[in-house]
Amino acid sequence: MAERDSRIRDLDQQVHKERERGMDLLESERSKSSDLYAELSALRARMAEQTKQSEANLARFLEARQQMTDEFKSIAGDVLKSHGETFSKQNREQVDVLLKPLQEKIGEFHTGLIKDRATMGEQIRALLESNVQITTEANNLTRALKGNSQTQGAWGEMILSTILEQSGLREGEQFVTQKSHAGEDGARLRTDVEVLMPNDDRLVIDSKVSLTAFEAYTNSDEDGKAQYLQAHLVSVRGHIRTLGEKTYQRHARSSLDYVMMFVPIESALAIAIQADPKLFEYGMSQGVMLTTPTTLMTVLRTVRNIWDIEKRHRNADEIAERAGALYEKVAGFLTTMDKVDGHLEKARQSFTDAKGQLSTGRGNVLRQVEMLKELGAKTNRALPAGWESGADDAPGLRLVGRDEPGDLA
Repeated sequence: MAERDSRIRDLDQQVHKERERGMDLLESERSKSSDLYAELSALRARMAEQTKQSEANLARFLEARQQMTDEFKSIAGDVLKSHGETFSKQNREQVDVLLKPLQEKIGEFHTGLIKDRATMGEQIRALLESNVQITTEANNLTRALKGNSQTQGAWGEMILSTILEQSGLREGEQFVTQKSHAGEDGARLRTDVEVLMPNDDRLVIDSKVSLTAFEAYTNSDEDGKAQYLQAHLVSVRGHIRTLGEKTYQRHARSSLDYVMMFVPIESALAIAIQADPKLFEYGMSQGVMLTTPTTLMTVLRTVRNIWDIEKRHRNADEIAERAGALYEKVAGFLTTMDKVDGHLEKARQSFTDAKGQLSTGRGNVLRQVEMLKELGAKTNRALPAGWESGADDAPGLRLVGRDEPGDLA
């Protein structure tokens, strides 16, 4: 029984939310429709004025043309009357030359006037068709908002999603939607949006739409406005109280002591605060901060800037770590190079000593090898340059002539 009552209450809250969201959408569409009606009225007024001016210009033109025609007829009659048969072909051609430019200008003016009137008529028809379409959509939206609370909720969430996209935050990395949490009584609580912070903290946002009383307020006469305004204020306070009781921020493990209640229509919240200046203070006492599209966008842009700064700091730390590791590698490499240089120096000294043992001093090995070649060792190769013997004949080894027998002593 308790579970059913809880379910009924949840359904009532959802219906209330959807109704509020629909009313917000209705207000927005009515505002747009009012703006379009104003634009249509202005265009109609301008079109009427332009049409009136065009008709006046055309009337003046026709009157001027008639006057000119009458004057020319009078002048022509006077000329013909005074000159009679003496009016030559040359004089008639001169008159045609004088009148032809005027006739061309009159024709151009008349053609342009017809085109302008046709263009004006097309623009008026297009504007009327657009206004009919907007009016139809606004009426459909009004009926949907008044009769379907789910539509109101969907509209409010759509506005919130649009603001999140425009803020530059990335979904899944810097904010999450429809996050579920376990309540104290075991029930599941689901937040609309949780904005993640670089310090692993989070900011909870819940979209609330209450348009029924607000819509009635905006469309009522002066006698009923006070009543509907009071109902709208009661609705807003009720949403604040309900949202505060859910303590989303505690279940989301946020260090902040409030949750942000998003009202999609600026004027809806402005009128409520104007009627109750302590409404904002009441919300904070319930752990609820009231926000509109403008204030929420400011908060989200600030969070995005914090993420950008954090990213730069992380990059700086990583660069410092990589620089330190690179410095240690270079220092170790130089130490190894010093060791290699020491080993090379020792190897060079050992090489010099070995070379000296082979090529210097009396009786060195290279001199004895050369003497063997001189004695007749069969070879076509010579010792490389730089390895020549640097001492006299080795003791106990003498060169014996080829024509005398001898041996090595």
